[in-house]
Amino acid sequence: MKQLNIANTEMKASQIVLGCMRMNEPGRNAAKIIQTAYDHEINFFDHADIYGGGECETIFAKGLKETSISRSDIYLQSKVGIRPGVAFDFSKQHIIEAVEGSLKRLDTDYLDALLLHRPDTLVEPEEVAEAFSMLEKAGKVRAFGVSNQNPGQIELLKTAVKQPLHINQLQFGLKHTGMIDTGINVNMDNQAGLVRDSGILEYSRIQNMTIQAWSPFQYGFFEGPFVGNTEKFPELNAKLAELADQYKSTPSGIAIAFINRHPANMQTIIGTMTTSRIIEVTDAADIVLTRDEWYALYQAAGNLLP
Repeated sequence: MKQLNIANTEMKASQIVLGCMRMNEPGRNAAKIIQTAYDHEINFFDHADIYGGGECETIFAKGLKETSISRSDIYLQSKVGIRPGVAFDFSKQHIIEAVEGSLKRLDTDYLDALLLHRPDTLVEPEEVAEAFSMLEKAGKVRAFGVSNQNPGQIELLKTAVKQPLHINQLQFGLKHTGMIDTGINVNMDNQAGLVRDSGILEYSRIQNMTIQAWSPFQYGFFEGPFVGNTEKFPELNAKLAELADQYKSTPSGIAIAFINRHPANMQTIIGTMTTSRIIEVTDAADIVLTRDEWYALYQAAGNLLP
């Protein structure tokens, strides 16, 4: 699998990331999931303090101890800033307390990356800066980033935060292509041409920020997977099946290849806790779609070219 240099860091991370949001679901064997992912060249694991109310981090730590993997062999990332029952909280106190909680649950001394989880409109950049500096100085966080934030919000943080912001997690996949649509439909009087994110794709490339694509198989806002949904998306699934047959892969593998083909060098976060699906997706990670195939998929997903 292709290894990416996370922007301006020493991290050489797998292009596929295992998202651990569902690790607390009944019947999951965390050790087997983690070992399978690692054996298939995934070395980057994504968490958040709210996943399972923190339980997912605890389960992961216990599972990791049952594998042959050392902590130094992998990268652990977590996100903070969502407070159930409150909303969003980027205060210095909350960031530090949340990180301490994640470190304890993950049974580790440090996070390789910490992301601010969804924007807090009440953010005071100076508080974020103080929290980041304290965590970095203590050796508890090595790299920083954001999740679901636009260029203006990132620039606002930069007015005070001294550390580079290396990562931005954004929803992206064949049925969530907004940040690409706006660039293709520049100056067009149509729905696709509406700029909703201030050009976050181009901004990320200019700033050398690594985009992490989440929910790559979902359509809408957690409405369900589009892969295999031939009733709603017959043309897209037909094209996925055609390319899967051509590349000796699977429709899910081709959906990942669509993301990987983009020159922004994104990481793709998969949330599956099924080992066979992990193998299926990672085996397809090295597929490089042609330009014609990429645009054919884009159009099969319901997007019109100007």
